[in-house]
Amino acid sequence: MAQLEGNLNPFFQAMCRAQTLQLPHKRSSMVSLDSIRRDPRWRDPNLHEVISMLRHPMDPVKSNAAAYLQHLCYENDLIKQEVRQLNGVPILVELLDHPKAEVHRKACGALRNISYGKDHNNKMAIKSCDGIQALVRLLRKSSSMEVKELATGTLWNLSSHEPLKMTIINQGLQTLTDEIIIPHSGWRRRDSVDASKPLSAEWTTVFKNTTGCLRNVSSDGAEARQRLRECEGLVAALLHALQSAVVNKDADNKSVENCVCILRNLSYHVHKEIPGAERFQEPHAGHLMRTVGHQKKKSEPQCCTGKRPKGLDLLYQPEVVRLYLSLLTCSHNHNTLEAAAGALQNLAAGHWAWSSYIRATVRKEKGLPVLVELLRSDVDKVVRAVAIALRNLAIDRRNKDLIGNYALRDLVANLPCGQQHPVKNLEGDTVVSILNTIYEIITDNPENARVLIQGHAVQKLVAINKSSQSTRETKAASHVLQTIWAYKELRHSLTKAGWNKSNFKVFLFILYDDITLPLMEKNQG
Repeated sequence: MAQLEGNLNPFFQAMCRAQTLQLPHKRSSMVSLDSIRRDPRWRDPNLHEVISMLRHPMDPVKSNAAAYLQHLCYENDLIKQEVRQLNGVPILVELLDHPKAEVHRKACGALRNISYGKDHNNKMAIKSCDGIQALVRLLRKSSSMEVKELATGTLWNLSSHEPLKMTIINQGLQTLTDEIIIPHSGWRRRDSVDASKPLSAEWTTVFKNTTGCLRNVSSDGAEARQRLRECEGLVAALLHALQSAVVNKDADNKSVENCVCILRNLSYHVHKEIPGAERFQEPHAGHLMRTVGHQKKKSEPQCCTGKRPKGLDLLYQPEVVRLYLSLLTCSHNHNTLEAAAGALQNLAAGHWAWSSYIRATVRKEKGLPVLVELLRSDVDKVVRAVAIALRNLAIDRRNKDLIGNYALRDLVANLPCGQQHPVKNLEGDTVVSILNTIYEIITDNPENARVLIQGHAVQKLVAINKSSQSTRETKAASHVLQTIWAYKELRHSLTKAGWNKSNFKVFLFILYDDITLPLMEKNQG
């Protein structure tokens, strides 16, 4: 050992001596760096030396070298790149399986820092040496909360890179659900011993990390969404956590935001993607929509399945409407508000039995005024999500009448007016969404079109049609104007107000479909 120490600088000599040195209250700990730096031979170890020490036969040297790497890599992209180029990543991944807690904990800490940031090469390097599998194994075997925080934090970082999302789902989804999501959500499986005693959610760092990771991977595409929907216990646990947040009036934290974003993403295209979805399609558009209000409330959840819902079926039960409306009422987190409105937007899309029930339930639960109130928000993304939700809800005839009476004024108030400085600086996509919602509200409803005219909307619509720099805004506005002019019974009031046919000039028809995009979080983590 003396010969080996002779070839090392004082930093590593100290780490080697730590194997046998006993200090009060710090058994086998590293000698004080202050005492090392007083040695005239002191110099900072270079990266190559630090990485070499990761393979040292003594465990304290391994752990101290990993801890030093963690320190060096903190918010230092150049050091991270050098560690990768010196093949330090595979060694750190190997150490995740080390039996000593101190070693795998510090190796995991180094990987967390290396994986953080926009350099996706570091993330791919971890994946290439089976680092995702190793992190999942570590989650299963470790009882240390600190280790779990480091492992889930690393997975959250990795999940921000698109090519790694399905790998994380394939190798870690069920483990993340069983080890973190379910226990920390407070939800209990029906067959568990204490199933009758559900607990409140624990807003721990490890839960935040894990929901952040699943939030990212849930935006990957149809296959990813379906895998998460079918993951045993996941949907139920997320819904339970949100219910706990509402009950305890704690709806503004990051974990709640993550949970709602996951559920919003899983609700996207649910009417097309769930197994057997074709069985629930409405044979005649609007048939169930017109009759749903007369169904007995107790029969609604079982109308199609005939059994108590569970798993992915929980995503589109009318009961979730109350949860999302509660979040829209009590949360002040703009991302949570956007996601909750987006979930309702997704669930109300399409023509199938459950979306009809969702649209009716929003009305019965007095959710329309909640959404209308949020149109007054100064936050662009909240206004956009709410506007699109109202558009999908207006497929229901009774909703359309109510939205026409109570929401048109606020929708119009959000529109720019020619060259005048707008009240809100809304993005073009939001303006187009509002215009498309107005179009839906006045389609086949001359009374709503009359309300629109009385609300002095024509002036704004004509101004957008003539002066907007956005082709999409111009087309959407002209489409609304065309629809208004098509109601012959309204032309007298229009001409009386000074408008003529030239003001309602028809532009190219703009095609659009249900805007129910998942909440993408490419840079999360």
